Amino acid sequence: MGKPAVPFPYAGNVNFSVRPARTSDVPMMQQLVEPLVQQRILLGKDSVVLYEAIQEFTVAVDEDGALIGCGALHVFWEDLGEVRTLAVAAGWLGRGVGSTLLRTLESAASTLGLTRLFCLTFEVDFFERNGYVASPLALVDPVVYAELVRSPDEGVAEFLDLARVKPNTLGNTRMLKHL
Repeated sequence: MGKPAVPFPYAGNVNFSVRPARTSDVPMMQQLVEPLVQQRILLGKDSVVLYEAIQEFTVAVDEDGALIGCGALHVFWEDLGEVRTLAVAAGWLGRGVGSTLLRTLESAASTLGLTRLFCLTFEVDFFERNGYVASPLALVDPVVYAELVRSPDEGVAEFLDLARVKPNTLGNTRMLKHL
């Protein structure tokens, strides 16, 4: 079994909890992120990609068990990870769900030994409120860059700012937090 859900009470007497994602969450995760994909805020992910990476995801669910948010932690290197696919249902925005998911992912990153987390985002204000700062491209030394460029992962290509993914990253801000 996985870790149990952790409840978080918020204003308005509304509770939600966070837990590791399950394979049964994938269809709802896709429904949750689809509006953001259509707005070109998030990249779409095929079902197979979500299933392959399910262990990277944490989800937020309301009192009835409905999925209201998700986010993923992807390890890049010994000390560096990425916050990916952080999304919250429209009706839950501004109610602490995104921040709680982010803190949960940061805690998992620290447990793994990561000391830096980055994201590529249009939601600069949200990440700034949570301790992230805009950061230059040079987050890894040339030796690590040479290793990372061999990865088939599209997120790694975006992180490295490779030409083949430029249309996906136009307008995004690279942000970094030291844990």
